[in-house]
Amino acid sequence: MGEPAAMAADSTPKSIVLVHGGFVDGSGWEGVYDILKSDGYDVTIVQNPTVTLEDDIRVTKRAIAAATGDVVLVGHSYGGVVISEAGAESKVKSLVYIAAFAPDAGESVSSLIANPVPGAAAPPILPPVDGFLFLDKSKFAQSFAADVRPDLAAFMAASQVPWGVGALDGRVTVPAWKAKPSWYLVATDDKMIPPDAQRGMAKRAGAKTVEIPGSHAVYVSNPKAVAEIIEDAANTKKSG
Repeated sequence: MGEPAAMAADSTPKSIVLVHGGFVDGSGWEGVYDILKSDGYDVTIVQNPTVTLEDDIRVTKRAIAAATGDVVLVGHSYGGVVISEAGAESKVKSLVYIAAFAPDAGESVSSLIANPVPGAAAPPILPPVDGFLFLDKSKFAQSFAADVRPDLAAFMAASQVPWGVGALDGRVTVPAWKAKPSWYLVATDDKMIPPDAQRGMAKRAGAKTVEIPGSHAVYVSNPKAVAEIIEDAANTKKSG
């Protein structure tokens, strides 16, 4: 387990901003939202268009600006790319990656998935249509949401949000995890982002890392574990 980078301020963030990934919208955060709200946090769920990375960063920055206090910025999957860039905002005190991409400068989702580890599961992404991607509905549950209630996984497959190729190609300039403390939850049964790839990105970011069994949709299937790592980030006092 890595240690979070030293923090400059000693205030405890009480606002949480949740950023969804590709193929889904923010509604999957409902279970995490319910726990965090019950525990007294100000919670905002970003609804990104996922057409281009630049648009998603702008939408997320508006949510950060509207938050009532210092912010813990949380990203799932592609949302990790968004928070790596938007996390540079001064109100953001820490970052939490949930089975997410944590790119370095110049990296994008496209570059991070270009050379998969031999033997790793291949996400069933269909060829782009008019610049947008979908997952094969028939394989959505097993690849994205194997531990989610079957009827809910079927609904997620049917209600997919088209993911713009431009968003996948968007490159991070200066990742916020280089300057701010980060946490990372590795979903050990993930078939979309291989767990070893998650571990590598978490280590590179110097993130405080926890591992739990779970699919790529761990934020849906196990909101308690996801809320716990977010609250750990929110309540960790900074040194220095």
